[in-house]
Amino acid sequence: MLLTGLREEVCALHRLLPGNHLVAWTSGNISARDPDTQFIVIKPSGIKYDALTPENMVVVDCDGAVVEGRYTPSSDTASHCYLYRRLPHIHGVVHTHSRYATAFAAVGKSIPCVLTAIADEFGGAIPCGGFAPIGGEEIGQQIVSILETSKSPAVLLQNHGVFTIGASPEAAVKAAIMVEDVAATVWHALQLGQPVPIPDDMIARLHHRYTTVYGQAEEVPR
Repeated sequence: MLLTGLREEVCALHRLLPGNHLVAWTSGNISARDPDTQFIVIKPSGIKYDALTPENMVVVDCDGAVVEGRYTPSSDTASHCYLYRRLPHIHGVVHTHSRYATAFAAVGKSIPCVLTAIADEFGGAIPCGGFAPIGGEEIGQQIVSILETSKSPAVLLQNHGVFTIGASPEAAVKAAIMVEDVAATVWHALQLGQPVPIPDDMIARLHHRYTTVYGQAEEVPR
């Protein structure tokens, strides 16, 4: 079986999506690109999360052609592949329909940078792109065009949901979890009044601190 370790990782990460209330039934998907072969492991289309196994993950090439797998890959495969071809630094893509973030997508609104957590993780507002049909590369094209002017690892797609990218599949999943967390807080804040925006210079300082100082520089000895 090709890419056994990556299949296992992608399968395990899929359990975090329903566990964090980011998807319902069979919606959503995760993919990961192997840096050596450039093959992509992605969720099979329409399979329930509790039925996913490393064996039923699908391996495709960078153009979306099935290399190994007995199931049809996700209906978002073409857009995942487009992202990998255009963004060589990423190795993980996640798509969800998480409730609060998708509410912003439903009205075509970005999530404003009104929390330090948004500045930290996303480097500014979480942008919302236009509508794009499912099944081809159009979603990927929308995302790439948005990322030309945004640092955010998360993009909302109008009338659709959330797409996140990462240097690893785990990083993309983290972004998906974080975008829903901040979207819920911002939604509740909007019920109280007008959230206070963080100035651009402070957003830059917060994002720089988070990406260069926060956390452990190296593994702590046991």
